[in-house]
Amino acid sequence: MKKNVYERAKQRIALLFAEFDNIYVSFSGGKDSGVMLNLCIQYIRENNLKRKIGVFHMDYEIQYNETVKYVDRVLKANQDIIEVYHVCIPFKVTTCTSMHQTFWRPWDSAFREFWVREMPPNCYTKEDFPFYNSTMWDSEFYILFSHWYHILKNAKRTCCLVGIRTQESSHRWRTIHSYNRYNMYHSLKWTKQISKNIYNAYVIHDWQTEDVWTANGRFGWDYNRLYDLYYQAGVHLEKQRVASPFILAAQASLSLYRAIDPDMWGKMICRVNGVNFTALYGNTNAVAQKDISLPSGHTWESYMYFLLSILPEETRLNYQQKLSVSINFWRKKGGCLSEETIEKLQANGIEIEVLNHTNYKTNKYPVRMEYQDDIDISEFKYLPTFKRMCICILRNDHMCKYMGFAMTKEGMENRKKIMDFYRNITA
Repeated sequence: MKKNVYERAKQRIALLFAEFDNIYVSFSGGKDSGVMLNLCIQYIRENNLKRKIGVFHMDYEIQYNETVKYVDRVLKANQDIIEVYHVCIPFKVTTCTSMHQTFWRPWDSAFREFWVREMPPNCYTKEDFPFYNSTMWDSEFYILFSHWYHILKNAKRTCCLVGIRTQESSHRWRTIHSYNRYNMYHSLKWTKQISKNIYNAYVIHDWQTEDVWTANGRFGWDYNRLYDLYYQAGVHLEKQRVASPFILAAQASLSLYRAIDPDMWGKMICRVNGVNFTALYGNTNAVAQKDISLPSGHTWESYMYFLLSILPEETRLNYQQKLSVSINFWRKKGGCLSEETIEKLQANGIEIEVLNHTNYKTNKYPVRMEYQDDIDISEFKYLPTFKRMCICILRNDHMCKYMGFAMTKEGMENRKKIMDFYRNITA
């Protein structure tokens, strides 16, 4: 008989508890990680297991008070079966609220007088982690924590349960469905190997938003009451997310802090540059969140150079370097495009060179082409245009994620050094 998503999740959890001697849950305080943790707590209690699981909470300092209360409630209510790793680290966190500030640091001792709240008692700080350094991003810390925890527990196999759902974004869908059986645990597509004997598991990847709230209601699970406030504020169910308030995805909803948590709002506007501006204009074409129009007398290329000219030097050089890399990529290597997109480009009279082979595992074809001013087709976001660069600048997207850029070469090298260090320890 066909199982529903709840039954499949329970089956997956049972398999993981049987296969892994060391398990922890990445718990943000949001609805998905909350359900993930509740599923594990339910499984342990129903089966009367004589073991504990770790709960890893990365505390970003600035978050809704309801989120803080929820995290505290869950951790306190289940002390008998969980080991808490409440982490307060001044790693680098992306911010898209300012053209001057590319990142900020929660719990930065240099800004102690501006912290929005006191550091929680018994939390883990940078002194507890030998791998921490000041150049580290939050995403790097997340991965390296798993190595540290694996060694700490002297584990044979470690699994981190991550509450992400493919419904949330195309990036999350690719995380699950980018097929590589050598990078999975026993060819289970909802697992991904981090390194030797360390895996992530996405147990609720196939749940819908309605499934999350059905489970909370049916089983009486505790949840973040922030979602009640979101609902009262008229925020659509699919838009209700708990995340760092300064990332690109949160720009449009940053103003909600003023209405939902005014005390926190009064503190956070002094903590990170550009917060008030983003709250006012984060859902307008001023930061390219809606359709943007070209100023009179400009092409998108000339408008891009105008925008670059008014930026601080360090910020300008960052965008120029990203643009140079992108231009060379499209000229020499080419981006992978579908046949449909290729036909649209040809129909628009755009000169392209279609290659027959790529090293990427894809059915698409590599296409070389020059940067265009603008391309009016639905796949615009994935094509090299100066308009796309303008959108990155207006959004304060310093990493140019909108253009598909990932971690910098320097960041990758830094992470590789630390990963190699841990690999040598566990070899």
